[in-house]
Amino acid sequence: MGEQAFYIAILSSAVIAGTPILYAALGELVTERAGVTNLGVEGMMLIGAVSGFMAAIVTGNSWIGFAAAMLAGGAMGLIHAVLTVSLRANQVVSGLALTLFGTGLSGYLGKSYIGIPVAEPFRGVSLPLLGDIPLLGPVLFRHDVLIYLSWAIVLALWFFLSRTRAGLNLQAIGENPGAADSLGIPVFSLRYFYVIVGGMLCGAGGAYLSLASAPSWLENMTAGRGWIAVALVIFALWKPGRALVGSYLFGGIDALGFHLQAAGVHVSHFFLQMLPYLFTIAVLTIVMARRGGRLAAPGSLGIPYDREQR
Repeated sequence: MGEQAFYIAILSSAVIAGTPILYAALGELVTERAGVTNLGVEGMMLIGAVSGFMAAIVTGNSWIGFAAAMLAGGAMGLIHAVLTVSLRANQVVSGLALTLFGTGLSGYLGKSYIGIPVAEPFRGVSLPLLGDIPLLGPVLFRHDVLIYLSWAIVLALWFFLSRTRAGLNLQAIGENPGAADSLGIPVFSLRYFYVIVGGMLCGAGGAYLSLASAPSWLENMTAGRGWIAVALVIFALWKPGRALVGSYLFGGIDALGFHLQAAGVHVSHFFLQMLPYLFTIAVLTIVMARRGGRLAAPGSLGIPYDREQR
């Protein structure tokens, strides 16, 4: 393999490896913009992965599997919303409980599906003209439709947050829910909605793993990607465009290990597995240091809203 082909392969793999992280990060971004912390991303991704895979096997249609994954992730989001918005439970504890629940339930549900292939997984599609562009074509425009869909979601979310009244309302309930409530913005119903939408996007990230990236089911196949997505939201400063770039950056580090091994570079397998997580820690440390320990997090993030204490 030539040097140029090697770099193209790494960059193309970075897009693929970063896409499940991107979906999950966008879900976490929406949830946190509404003022709710969700540490259940890993569990939601696993539930989405196994639900999507099971639905795709039963129906023979990967799009139905993808929809089922989003519904399953949304159901997990609903549980989190009930606990944190209505019952005002500790958001960190609720999220961790959902991760443990999702990990165990997905392993149980998927036990009989291990080793079964997906009949019609999502495959790469070369976009007309764009796919023929030197260098950029193979890297960006010869992927499956779910990658292109993720770009559309990033663009739509950016426009929604910065250019629409509904997006401003979302930011308001995350910054100061009491003030938003006094202006007639339905804080509780909107937090429910956005936590559920966030769960659906996390489920979509899991479905990408089991229906496109590695079309199969393996227990704990997310391998910590949900936690990377949570960290990525901080790196992205709660902005969709930065989340896109960050996802591919983390995906590139993940893909680098595989390509180094394929190229015959003798590096410890365990060290290569550690790379994405070491990189996550390093990036968060740099971001915190550059901003003096202050982040652009929503003002009421992680704080349950009680109308009686307004």
